[in-house]
Amino acid sequence: MALSARLKAEFDELVTHYPERRAGLIPALHRCQEELGGWLSPQTLEDCAQFFGLDPVEVYGVATFYPMFRMTPPGQHTISVCHNISCALRGAEEVLAHVCRRTGAKPGGTSPDGQFSVLRVECQGACANAPMLDLDGTYHEDLDLAKVDQVLDLVAQSARAKQGATP
Repeated sequence: MALSARLKAEFDELVTHYPERRAGLIPALHRCQEELGGWLSPQTLEDCAQFFGLDPVEVYGVATFYPMFRMTPPGQHTISVCHNISCALRGAEEVLAHVCRRTGAKPGGTSPDGQFSVLRVECQGACANAPMLDLDGTYHEDLDLAKVDQVLDLVAQSARAKQGATP
């Protein structure tokens, strides 16, 4: 069972805030993703279905409909490339393609080495400085391919430094 007693107790309290038990599913899925490794495993979805009295396919439908839920384990670093209108007009697709070439990850996927997850996302509110990407919660704006290389090179340098610091 993927749901700990602590999560179940939290969900028992959560559902008291909704007119129907099933209405607590989305916040519960968020908590599961936070607590259980950054993604929703098939077992987690089944456990949530059982807890909320839903068919597993209903929970799967919710989890796969919303882009904030991950159905596969995330990479060590997450790169979100905005593709909304301002970013698209200023080269977001080229940025995304370049990020994918550099990391080996496809949009919506994780690189073979597990280092990077790459996401194509909607507006991140940096339209005046398009195109942009978010790397682990830090915005990088006014991008061109050389700037993307600089950002990715910094990540690689940081990883090498951590490896060198480990005995």
